[in-house]
Amino acid sequence: MKYIFEVRMKDGYTVEEYAEAWREASRIIQQSPGARGTYLHRKIGEPDTLLAIAHWDSKAQRDAKDDSRSARVKAILEKHARTCEITPLGEFEEPEWQVPPQPGSGNEGPDNEAPDND
Repeated sequence: MKYIFEVRMKDGYTVEEYAEAWREASRIIQQSPGARGTYLHRKIGEPDTLLAIAHWDSKAQRDAKDDSRSARVKAILEKHARTCEITPLGEFEEPEWQVPPQPGSGNEGPDNEAPDND
């Protein structure tokens, strides 16, 4: 599953400051059972807006994580609550439908191989 949220910086706080703290907190959170990585994307045309996508094995495992187990994670999340507008966009299942690039189209990926969709 994926947990997706949008982050907008408030005046006086930069994307770089957010990203640095986000990486620190994410390294700790990623030690939770079921955590499968998290990604931060900058919105094109709105450089102070980010999209975060956290990958988990299941919603139950994401719900079971305990951010309060780390004082550092708790402090980072509290700071972000003051310095950013965070809008949860939702929790999403893995894709049911997909159309990968076709072999030979030139869009197969970095080494011109079709993506592995297992």
